[in-house]
Amino acid sequence: MTASTLTRQIDPAEFAHATELEFLAAYDDGPRPPGWRLTPRAVVTFIAGSDDRELTLPKGVRPEGVPVKLTIPRKFVGDRSLVERCVVTLAGERGLLLVGEPGTAKSMLSELLSAAVCGTSELVVQGTAGTTEDQLRYGWNYALLLASGPSPEALVPSPVLTAMRTGAVARIEEITRCLPEVQDAMVSILSDRRIAVPELAGTPGATIHAAPGFTLIATANLRDRGVSEMSAALKRRFNFETVGPIPDLAAETALVARQARAALDRVQTAFAVDDAVLEVLVTAFRDLRAGRSVEGWEVERPSTVMSTAEAVAVATSLGLAAAYFPGDRDVLSLVPAHLQGVVCKDDPTDGAKLLGYWDGAVRRRAEEGARLWRQLWELRDVLQS
Repeated sequence: MTASTLTRQIDPAEFAHATELEFLAAYDDGPRPPGWRLTPRAVVTFIAGSDDRELTLPKGVRPEGVPVKLTIPRKFVGDRSLVERCVVTLAGERGLLLVGEPGTAKSMLSELLSAAVCGTSELVVQGTAGTTEDQLRYGWNYALLLASGPSPEALVPSPVLTAMRTGAVARIEEITRCLPEVQDAMVSILSDRRIAVPELAGTPGATIHAAPGFTLIATANLRDRGVSEMSAALKRRFNFETVGPIPDLAAETALVARQARAALDRVQTAFAVDDAVLEVLVTAFRDLRAGRSVEGWEVERPSTVMSTAEAVAVATSLGLAAAYFPGDRDVLSLVPAHLQGVVCKDDPTDGAKLLGYWDGAVRRRAEEGARLWRQLWELRDVLQS
C-alpha cells in the first residue's frame, strides 16, 4: 500500500465536515471576531444543527464545489444554549473549560468549536502526569541548537505557541491530570497573552505575543478533580461550562446508533443491530447511570461511569459481532456479557450490582410482558458464569 492510498481511521472535524464549514462561511456574512473563519451564529449552527431546515446561499454567492442548499445536521446532542455560551466565551478571547463526567462528549465539543472557529482542531496538548511545561511553551531542535546556538529556527513551538502566533484555538485535554507546575504555566499565558523566550534575549524573537483570536479550550473530568486540583488563579482565567449526560432516551439512542454505524462504516461493514435492541441497551445504561429506572424503581449505581461513549463502544461491538459472526447467535444474547464488562471495569465486585439490576428492573419489565426484556431476564445465568 502506497502512502497516497492510506486513509485516516477518523478524520478531524475540519476535514470530516469541510463542505459544511465552507457553506456556512459563505452563507453567513455577518460580523466575525478577529481571526474567526465563521460568524458566532454560524459556529452554533455548525455544532447544534439547522433544526432540519435547508439553508440556501445568498444570491450571487457560489463558492466552487459548495452546494447551493444544505441542511446542517446536529453534531453535539446537548443544549443549544450551552453551545452559545461556549461561543460567546471564545469570542471574548477568554479561556473555556468544559467539565463533566467521562464520556459526555467534552472532547468532541472542543474539537467542533476549534474546527469552526479557526479551521483546525489539531493544536492539542494531552494532559497527563508526564506532560511537561515545554509541551505548553516551546522546546528546541538540539541539533540546530548545538550547531548554531539559540535561534528562532532552532525553536520548536508547542501547539499552544503555534495557536498564539496564528490567532487560533489551542486545546488542552484533561487539564487536571497535568501537574500543578505545568498548570501554572497556563496562568501567565492566559493573563499576559505572551511567552518569553529568555534564550533569545536581545533579539526580536525574545517575546512571542498572541495574535488576535487566540484562546484556550480545556477539558476536565469531574472524577479527576482531585488528581491535580486547579489553583484559584487558573480557575479565574476560565469560564466553566458543565457538559452533562444526554437527558432524552430517544436522542441518546439515536446518537449511539449514529456513532456505532459510523464506526462500522470505517471498516466497510454494514451495521445490522435492530433499533429495539439498541434502545434496550441504552435504557440499561441510563438506569445504571442514574441509579433509578425510567419507571422510578431504585437501581444500585456501579462505580464505573455508564457513559454514552461506553454505550457506543458496546453497540459497535454488537454490530461487529453481527457482521462477522452472522447467524451464530442472537445479538441480544451478547448484551449481558458486554454490560458486565463495562460495569466491572473499575470494581469487579460491582458485578453484584448488575445482578441486582437484573433481579429488579429487568425482571419486573419481563413480568410486565416486554418481549426483549423477557429474553434478557432469561439470560441472567450469563452474569454468573
